[in-house]
Amino acid sequence: MREARVIFWRIKGRHIPWAIMRMGWDRLQLRRRRVDFWKLLGTGSGETFTVRDANPYRWGVIMVGTDLPRLSHWDRRAIARKEFSIRPISVNGLWAKQDPFESMAKIDGRSWDGKVAAITRARIKWRHNRKFWRSVPPVNLALHSSPGLESAIGIGEAPIGLQGTFSIWASPQAIRDFAYRSPAHQGAIEATKRIGWYSEEMFARFAVVEESGHW
Repeated sequence: MREARVIFWRIKGRHIPWAIMRMGWDRLQLRRRRVDFWKLLGTGSGETFTVRDANPYRWGVIMVGTDLPRLSHWDRRAIARKEFSIRPISVNGLWAKQDPFESMAKIDGRSWDGKVAAITRARIKWRHNRKFWRSVPPVNLALHSSPGLESAIGIGEAPIGLQGTFSIWASPQAIRDFAYRSPAHQGAIEATKRIGWYSEEMFARFAVVEESGHW
């Protein structure tokens, strides 16, 4: 059965050069394994979505397919490993010109009452980077003060221009409240429509069907 996993590893400082090189080598491994969709991720605080947010001690991957590798070479060097098995509830937009979760069986969000993962991802038009960075702090503050938020980190395929967040919510209602009742979030949505600062964007919600490890 096709499945989707999100994994994060925390490493010690002495392994940072290895992690940077591994980001390149693992691209070859994942291509050889014919994983349907994958993205290797750097992480950060997500406070400004600039390079100063980057956390070189935590790295991640998202994979979609029927025979997903464990990437145990990361496990051997990690001091912490957190993994989520997720199934889509709703997906709006594209990631790398495709919907990675299109062929997965979706879960009815009206009947799901467990934890929810949210992934936002955007390719920012270069000329709008400064406007985007100025808009982030109010939304970030609203996000981290939202009831029901369990954790949220910044994720990115590159230090600048390809930005996103991965967040875990206690319930579907908690994320709906943030999405539709937060003035800062609604303001960001309106600004996105008005300015058009993304050349590609995706917002997706998932049922967390399995969770293991620790941050």
